[in-house]
Amino acid sequence: MEDTPVATRWRKRLRRYEIANQPRFLTFSCYHRLPLFSNDAIKSRFVDHLGAAKARDRFHLIAWVLMPDHLHLIIVPNHAIASMDQVLTRLKGDFAREVIGRWKELDARILNRITHANGRRRFWQHGGGYDRNIRDEDELWEKIDYIHANPVRRGLVSAIIDWPWSSARWYEGDRAGSLIEIDSV
Repeated sequence: MEDTPVATRWRKRLRRYEIANQPRFLTFSCYHRLPLFSNDAIKSRFVDHLGAAKARDRFHLIAWVLMPDHLHLIIVPNHAIASMDQVLTRLKGDFAREVIGRWKELDARILNRITHANGRRRFWQHGGGYDRNIRDEDELWEKIDYIHANPVRRGLVSAIIDWPWSSARWYEGDRAGSLIEIDSV
């Protein structure tokens, strides 16, 4: 453990608690932070998978954003149906298998960049990503604002509602322009 960076040691000690009705702030990065979500068709397929997972596992989706190389979600899992680990394993795994399968069919050049030294292809960065219990309403709204401002901070758009790949439009009252239904806070 002496050679392990402090940040890595700290991350490995973090504990996540399965607390009923408590929102979780999640971040997942693409393998090696590659911009694997640069293609709108891939972003659209992820939104489809997110909607299917929401229906299947009956979690509450509070906020989300897809960025070119990562995503953020705030969800409240329904522990009677599925644990957070089950939700994420199915969501991320099903999506990755579909996209990588399609890239194999196309013999896409990206396959070389997402192939690990062991020969396994990966869409997601190894590890569990960032997973934090949200403790109170102030923190919840801070995270929702953070999520929605992400595309503006990265220079992808000038206003949060200009980025279609998030829940910002829902929060601005544009239900028709929102790609997925958001549950009330």
